Amino acid sequence: MNFIKKKRKIIAALLVLISCGLFILQMGYLFLPSLIGREVEYVHNQLFYLINISCILSLAVSYLLYFQLIKKWLIIGGSIFSLFIAVNSYLMYSTSQEVINTVSFSPDGNHTLVLKQDIENGEIIYYRENYYFLARPLQRITASERELHVKWLASDVAAVTYQDANHNIQQYIATYGDRGESSYYNVGPEIHGEWQDGETRVISGPEGILVEDNGQRQRFGLEDIQQYGTLAIVLSDGNNAAWTIALAENFKAQRDSPTAQPGNIRIYGATIGDGEVRTLERVGD
Repeated sequence: MNFIKKKRKIIAALLVLISCGLFILQMGYLFLPSLIGREVEYVHNQLFYLINISCILSLAVSYLLYFQLIKKWLIIGGSIFSLFIAVNSYLMYSTSQEVINTVSFSPDGNHTLVLKQDIENGEIIYYRENYYFLARPLQRITASERELHVKWLASDVAAVTYQDANHNIQQYIATYGDRGESSYYNVGPEIHGEWQDGETRVISGPEGILVEDNGQRQRFGLEDIQQYGTLAIVLSDGNNAAWTIALAENFKAQRDSPTAQPGNIRIYGATIGDGEVRTLERVGD
């Protein structure tokens, strides 16, 4: 019997520590932005309320294990606990009706894409993830529809396809690294030459990029190319995004190298849906 009581007290103590840790986490979350002078949020809006519920649940169970409470106090405590859970559950539901949270993990699990979209006006905010569960807003994206599609083109490149305020298809590219020996380089010149995979072909030259797919050709001048980070470019056809070209993980950008850069590139069409990502090999300079 003493062993059982001792075990219950140990479990109760552990639950109290968990509850205290969650409380400190919440306090840090509330006061951290003012301390560092930068806006910080949880990667998912509902996480705040889930932590609240977990905190009070741990504390309630620990008290039940540690103290022998009479029926009166059990009813009072249970009522307070139930009310706290109900309020946080309602707030969690209300938040889900105002903001759509999109959290997508990279194939290797090293990066997290965080998007929060206002349901009323369609505006999307892209967040840069920090410390796994915290994120800071990085860019606002004007969209007209709730529907958006996320596709990882590499372990550190994610394409977000959506419709803008004029209902044109656009792509925003989130990048998390580089492939070079220097701090910055232009993707277009780095992939100069001819690349192919089946009926898909890409030719990059000084005047722009040619994309051939299933017998159809599209030429993109330098003014039609927008670079994101040092890993990807978006090719636009008028007001619509047409293709995204990303550097594969094995691509090595070597600045001012007289020889062709080793590695592959990936191409992805701008479409709302599950499009195909193709890996192209260099077939000529």
